[in-house]
Amino acid sequence: MATTLEGVAGLQAAIGQHLGYSDWVEITQEQVQLFADATGDHQWIHIDVERAKEGPFGGPIAHGYLTLSLAPALLPQIIHATGFAMGVNYGTEKVRFPSPVPVGSKLRMGASMADVTEIAGGAQVTMDLTFEVEGSTKPSCVASVVYRYYAG
Repeated sequence: MATTLEGVAGLQAAIGQHLGYSDWVEITQEQVQLFADATGDHQWIHIDVERAKEGPFGGPIAHGYLTLSLAPALLPQIIHATGFAMGVNYGTEKVRFPSPVPVGSKLRMGASMADVTEIAGGAQVTMDLTFEVEGSTKPSCVASVVYRYYAG
């Protein structure tokens, strides 16, 4: 269940807090192929299943940016910011991909509130996101991301 934060004050009250985790989602080969087609990144480690079996990870892995791109889909499972008309991705401060996401594995995202700054018409929010592969001891992606929430 998502943590509900009301307005700028609610967001600011959450600074320094871990907000929770998303559900686990399976990363499929079809999803990886669609991402490769959308981005033009057809590196064999992602899309050539047979060749990838002989590669360093024993099978195909998801693109790092596919992992990161799941943030907007998973974040609403963690946080629900109310009192705003809309939210937009504003950018990233830092992104790292410490370990692979094997195709067929399950992935979830955790989020912590790092900073909230009032801006004209709303708030700029920095969250620290950690993507975890089920059963792995090392995160697959760690990112400091920036969103902007705007009032109506």
